[in-house]
Amino acid sequence: MASGRVVVGMVGARFAARFHLANYRRVVGLDVEIGGVTSKQVESARSFAEQHGITRVYRCYEELLADPQIDLVDLCVPNSLHAPMAIQAARAGKHVLCEKPLTGYFGAEGDAEPIGRTVSRRTMLEGAARSADAVIEAVCEAGTILCYAQCWVYAPGVTKVNELLSQSDTTILRIVGEVAHSGSHSPYAKQWNSSGGGSLFNKGCHPLSVALHLKAQEGERRGVGPIRPRSVVASVANLTEVERFRDESPKWIQQGWDDCEDWGAMLVTFDDGTVAQISAADMTLGGIHSVVTVYASKAVLQCNINPNTGVLCYAPAPEVFGDAYLREKVETKAGWQFTNPDEDWANGFPAQMQDFCEAVASGREPLCGGALARDIVITGYGAYLSAETGQRVDLEPWR
Repeated sequence: MASGRVVVGMVGARFAARFHLANYRRVVGLDVEIGGVTSKQVESARSFAEQHGITRVYRCYEELLADPQIDLVDLCVPNSLHAPMAIQAARAGKHVLCEKPLTGYFGAEGDAEPIGRTVSRRTMLEGAARSADAVIEAVCEAGTILCYAQCWVYAPGVTKVNELLSQSDTTILRIVGEVAHSGSHSPYAKQWNSSGGGSLFNKGCHPLSVALHLKAQEGERRGVGPIRPRSVVASVANLTEVERFRDESPKWIQQGWDDCEDWGAMLVTFDDGTVAQISAADMTLGGIHSVVTVYASKAVLQCNINPNTGVLCYAPAPEVFGDAYLREKVETKAGWQFTNPDEDWANGFPAQMQDFCEAVASGREPLCGGALARDIVITGYGAYLSAETGQRVDLEPWR
């Protein structure tokens, strides 16, 4: 790879691929080229390439991996494919960018379907830990870089919170984080064998990533190494299955969660005895709610990723603003709206892609890599085990 140049091979041609591509084009100081794209549906890849001016469409993943010009493989694929495709890419000598979550438990030979109702959470935790270890081992053996796409860590609000904490010589005592909206439209997100879990894992990983990141940074500043999650207690529910809700009409909240939860909460205790309260939901109206509050010994800091007051607007009817985009997942354009002037920036996508491309170009580790990705998997599945048993789960055996 030439210095200052990164050639990306994109795998997938839908939602994640679109916003990844948009933010590669915001990287500065480097020559970032999209070398080509592939997808399970070749026609989707061709359409994506034509729409975005990409010159090469690979017939299959293996063809992309065989291209010596590709430096970084960007996996915008369903969760169940993350680990096997990341391992395959590393073994081909490619750097890997993997969307969240890194991996999970998606079923094994002999599992009865649906696995979300039939497989013990201890089995899932053990399987997910092995899967995460396999990815990290493959990357280490290949000498390549794992870029873990957990965008909240790169959100400008979180970056500023971390800066203020570093200047205040303060102890983080409690972190409260929540992510919620009215539910995914994707069928695969509602089945455990493709998604690896429900709201608590797939959405809760966002505020959890911030909590783990901020505590790790605090430990590094104090010279004791990352302060890591020690134990977790949790609860989950399927609130869209409540009888009264099922009888309501019309509905603006997504239903149809096959064997995954649509709400969950976890309480994480760290090595130093401090805590994080994390909640996630797929049954909340009003657009995406993404907020983290840090309660420290000398300060309180709140990061409003979404909604925020960057632009407030009002319309008496939804058609007033026409086709203009307001913000993700909002059910109507009528009334007062928290309109994000640059949602990608607020979510951390440009900074994330800048860091990943710089890491690949220079051969350094990114801010978000295998260590954070693995701790999220272990903590999330530890939370599922706690919700199943009703007991606090010690994470030490899986660390």
